[in-house]
Amino acid sequence: MTREDLLRRSVTISLFTWRRAAADDPVDDADLQGWWGDCAPTVVGDQIGSRLWLLRRRTITPDTLKDARDYAEEALRWMTGDGIVTAVTVTVERQGIERVNLQVVLTEANGETLKLAFEDIWSLINAV
Repeated sequence: MTREDLLRRSVTISLFTWRRAAADDPVDDADLQGWWGDCAPTVVGDQIGSRLWLLRRRTITPDTLKDARDYAEEALRWMTGDGIVTAVTVTVERQGIERVNLQVVLTEANGETLKLAFEDIWSLINAV
């Protein structure tokens, strides 16, 4: 497996494994989601995944797009914290009426970048 494959897999897991909702996150019911492994992290406070799932009942507005970017950045922050890459840039854009695309650019210590495009994350979030 190449480094690019490992980075791609790490980003995909980080974005599309659902992180447990925070205490102040609005949820529809008592289901706070979350990966079971976060119950006993090896590093205190360490969590895997994103809170993108919280957007599933919202409409696509500028605020929703901002939250999607914030949730994605939060989910990928570990990559710079652990020294895997030197920078992570997330771009979220609306495409049409019911489509949201997300792009992640990873910058490595040698200056090389890897662009990862995730098209139509709205369908994934909403399980359409």
